[in-house]
Amino acid sequence: MKVIITDDEIQVRKGLRFKVDWEVEGFEIVAEASNGQEALELLKNIDVDLIITDMRMPIMDGVELAKRCYEQYPHVKLIVLSGYSDFDYVRGSMKEGVRDYLLKPVAPDELEEALRRIRKEIEEEKKSQIESDRIRQLVHSHLQQVQEQYFLQLVKGEWVQLGMVKERLLQLQLEELADENVTVQFATVEIRESEDNPNRLKELWLPFQMLCKEIAKEHEGTYSFYDPSYTNMVQFLQMLDSKTPEQTPNLVKSIQEKVKKYLNLETVIGIGNVVKGLEEFRNGYISSLLSWSQSQLGGQSQVIDETAAREAVFDFSPDFERKLTNAIENVDIEMFKENLNNVLGGAKAQSVLSFTFVANRVLFLLGSLVKKYDTETKDIQNTIWNCQQSIWELNSQNKVIEFLIQLAQLIVDKVRLARFSNSKLIESIRHYLDEHYANEISLTSLSKLFHINSAYLSETFKHQVGQNFSDYLVHLRMEKAKHFLKDQQLKIIDVANLVGFSNSGYFSTVFKKQFGQTPLEFRKSEVS
Repeated sequence: MKVIITDDEIQVRKGLRFKVDWEVEGFEIVAEASNGQEALELLKNIDVDLIITDMRMPIMDGVELAKRCYEQYPHVKLIVLSGYSDFDYVRGSMKEGVRDYLLKPVAPDELEEALRRIRKEIEEEKKSQIESDRIRQLVHSHLQQVQEQYFLQLVKGEWVQLGMVKERLLQLQLEELADENVTVQFATVEIRESEDNPNRLKELWLPFQMLCKEIAKEHEGTYSFYDPSYTNMVQFLQMLDSKTPEQTPNLVKSIQEKVKKYLNLETVIGIGNVVKGLEEFRNGYISSLLSWSQSQLGGQSQVIDETAAREAVFDFSPDFERKLTNAIENVDIEMFKENLNNVLGGAKAQSVLSFTFVANRVLFLLGSLVKKYDTETKDIQNTIWNCQQSIWELNSQNKVIEFLIQLAQLIVDKVRLARFSNSKLIESIRHYLDEHYANEISLTSLSKLFHINSAYLSETFKHQVGQNFSDYLVHLRMEKAKHFLKDQQLKIIDVANLVGFSNSGYFSTVFKKQFGQTPLEFRKSEVS
């Protein structure tokens, strides 16, 4: 712990240096000052824990120094040295940040005792600050985690109504993305090891994620998230401002420099198309993956930005997406094949880039259906991997189509099983609710989503789960709320928003009805 000795008499300052063994007591004298003004100047450049100061000095005395420190450097502790005649004066200044006072001439044992008291106080404060920072980081991590999960839903197209998406963005403190004119650009960042050591990449995966989060914080309007479908990659979403065209180059430079400096890893970065509006997020995301896919093999750092040469329009309409989805959910694999071949197959003239883009969109769609029906078996995981590899390699157009149809067939089989097994169907619905519990979900919207009669769904859900749908959803949200409420730094309104409530009063009413105590009462009971 660092100390400044302040006294207008140089002999007193020298004497204090020899009164105690400062190192043994856990302190280091880093500077001396002859008055309060000099001490304040030193504080501008030195991080100090303790000032030992005389009471009466020219220019600025000890009490004025204490007041200024209390205002400008509240963490700095002060011990004041004084004579008997100053006792009442010193005692009055205790409220201004003075932690102790010693009478001149200072006895070594009294100085040691005062230092030990101060050290204990400083250590306890630092411990408390560390815990406070940990809780604050944990709270931020919870919010950040939910935000990242929602980014993944946005880029994978796992949402139905634009209005609901905007409402959820407001709840997650992402209101700037809810603007219909928001312009964004995605960047896909992969880490590579120049010595081809995959174990080192695994070891540094978590530090890489944390570093990406820190980098995103440093760039306004920038967020990072992780797509588990792609190993060793983190995705960046950056809001663009026409007034600052260097945003993306600056972000890319920061990523490459810091990953190299702190992790000693190379980075391969694919820059996506600039897109406008939430409905174009998925296209922007896939275009960044397409840029990345053009990278060369090997451990060298690369930046691939082919947006200038990229086609503006791809043959992937909402109508085509609906046809594919309906074919899968109506267990009609022949209809899926027909629609897929109409766009990707045959002799239709299209570029390699256009084919790759549409194939990725189809893969994204099928991946969303896998999550929706909770059918991520080992076979399906392997087939998704094969699809990804065949798309990136693009050795054969027919091979890509073959893998996509194979994946569709596996999903159709699982959907068919769910149609004829109430337990499987409800299991898929519960999995969907676990992923999307904070969204505005009704029995009607759920029945449409899973292509099932709402009355039949209501009856089946209650029979399988033991409670009706609305009660189950409320209970699920409240259990999630209990988890968030354990973080003392999170406001009640923040917890309400995280679990899908825009009104904290209504949230508190529902919570009390569910558990017999208000959110605040629950939080206090957890502390005690």
